[in-house]
Amino acid sequence: MKAATSKDNGIGEVRTKVRLTNIVDELLAEAGKLKPNKIRSCEADALVDTGAVRSVIPPHLLRRLGLRPTREQVVEYADGRKEAVGLVRGVGFEIMSRDTSDDALVLGDVVLIGQTVLEKLDLLMDLARRRLVPNPAHPDQPVSKL
Repeated sequence: MKAATSKDNGIGEVRTKVRLTNIVDELLAEAGKLKPNKIRSCEADALVDTGAVRSVIPPHLLRRLGLRPTREQVVEYADGRKEAVGLVRGVGFEIMSRDTSDDALVLGDVVLIGQTVLEKLDLLMDLARRRLVPNPAHPDQPVSKL
C-alpha cells in the first residue's frame, strides 16, 4: 500500500466524516435475525488518501464494530517498508450519504479512506477546497465503471 496523502504533496490534509458499519450485522437484520437497533456502527473522522489502494481502520474501532481480521495482507508503505497486517472483511463505509462495503487493513490509530472506497462511492478530491465532492458527472448517485 503506497501512502501518498494530499498532505505529502504540500496541499494539506483532506478529511471527511465516515460511518463504519458491521455488514454481517446489517445482513442479519435484513434476514430478521437481529434487531436493527443492534447493528454495530460508529462515526469517525477519516483521512482521505488517494495514494492508498485500500482503506485502513484502527483496531479500537474494529472492536467497537465487533469485527476482527480474517487473515494477513502484506502492505508497502510510501517509504518502501513492507509489513504483514490484518485484513478485515465486511466493513460498510458511508460518506456523504453514499455507501458501500469493502475490506480494510487493520493498523494505526486513524481511519484512512483509500482509492477503492472512493471509486465505489464515485467521490473525488477537491484539493483547492480540501474536501471530498461527488463526481460532477454523477451528482445524485454513485455510478460504477465497468
